[in-house]
Amino acid sequence: MTFQLPVGIMGVINVTPDSFSDGGEHLETLSAVEAALRMRADGADIIDIGGESTRPGAAAVPVEIELQRVIPAVRELANSGIFVSVDTTKEAVAEAAIDAGAKLINDVTGFSDPEMRKLAADAEVHICIMHMQGEPRTMQRNPRYDDVVSEVRNFLADRAARCEEAGIEKEKIILDPGIGFGKTVGHNLELLRNCDAIANLGYPLLIGVSRKSFIGKITDVVEPRERVAGSIAAALFAASKGARILRVHDVAESVQAVAIWEAIASAPRRSSLSAG
Repeated sequence: MTFQLPVGIMGVINVTPDSFSDGGEHLETLSAVEAALRMRADGADIIDIGGESTRPGAAAVPVEIELQRVIPAVRELANSGIFVSVDTTKEAVAEAAIDAGAKLINDVTGFSDPEMRKLAADAEVHICIMHMQGEPRTMQRNPRYDDVVSEVRNFLADRAARCEEAGIEKEKIILDPGIGFGKTVGHNLELLRNCDAIANLGYPLLIGVSRKSFIGKITDVVEPRERVAGSIAAALFAASKGARILRVHDVAESVQAVAIWEAIASAPRRSSLSAG
């Protein structure tokens, strides 16, 4: 998988009525495809399509409904040459999405289902293993850890090993600590502060902080769409600690921020200042 930038951008498209930030905006296939094409034009390297909300308290979606929501958009985008990821926990949806052209399975359950691991191995697709304490309906009721960084790191290392044992190539595995998935504000901050400990496992690290509630709680910003600046600040900090893929809603702003951050980080040192 090749990204345009050393830090790649994954654009989020939710074809759901109830996602926390963009729910209801892209239920129609045409709307989802047009939004994804705009994200690609703005510089997204991957488009992540999801048909079931995983916000805290969200209701489960029958597989037939998820298929109806996701597959037409995946097929059109893949046919347009876009690197498509499918955000699903269901093996049937993942299989149909792969058949429609998806190249990455993004599973918030961390590939807990052996059949999902076998599917990914057989199809030779990329995978993203995410950590979540509990499940979306209950994950934020009372999340507890003795050491959140060590526990998340150990979970991801163990699950990556299981995926490799199932036949998935190490080069195709991405890890995600699951910011906001069964974590308090303090847990999220601790993971971001120490995400290099996970990056050091040797797999690309994906970080998804875009518009999330912990940003609103810290800044008193209620409306998710107004959390762009906080989202970019958190994402760039994660990039400085080893994150290599940023999962975002606001692609143009994120691409611009990453470009400036990378230019500063890679600028040659000079003994004297010059104009410019």
